[in-house]
Amino acid sequence: MSHWRKQQHQERYFRMAKKEGYRARSAYKLLQIQEKFRVIRKGDIVVDLGAAPGSWCQVVTKIVGQRGRIIALDLQEIEPVEGVTVLQGDMTDPDVQAQVIATAGRKVNVVLSDAAPSTTGVKLRDHVISIELARAAFEVAQRLLVPKGNMVLKVFNGEDLPPLIRDVKNAFHPVKVHTPPATRNESWENFIVARGFKGGR
Repeated sequence: MSHWRKQQHQERYFRMAKKEGYRARSAYKLLQIQEKFRVIRKGDIVVDLGAAPGSWCQVVTKIVGQRGRIIALDLQEIEPVEGVTVLQGDMTDPDVQAQVIATAGRKVNVVLSDAAPSTTGVKLRDHVISIELARAAFEVAQRLLVPKGNMVLKVFNGEDLPPLIRDVKNAFHPVKVHTPPATRNESWENFIVARGFKGGR
């Protein structure tokens, strides 16, 4: 794809986000994952990790409806989203993970993580931190999900990805690695879409 066509592709989602009231173009990644895999249902309790600026929460509120519940966590402050409980903290911190679990108050149906490191341009370093974030989200998911619950994790491609996928497959079935069409063409991010959590701890 030419540089010009790449720019057009990116700008299309940016314009759509602005027009449709989403805080970021990343909303369309979740919409496309949801369309393909149906990971979220009406009435679900959902935990969104690495949630800033809140575009995934905006998508989730429309899916779960008034009977659903959403808990969002990020290092950054998130502007309030109606119907969403917002927490601030580092999801790799066990105390913060415990706070998320306490806030949920019960097992949840879905754990989402669109978390990504502040990229340094050093591909290996960025990949390692991305895997660390994904593993932290995976840890929270295993502590929080109901049996048959679902999980979506963003990860950067690299040598540590296959072992993570193997671990996720031990805990979920089926598991797919997916790149939504809204992902930038030059991006090296993937999403692990894991359904059917095999059981609690």
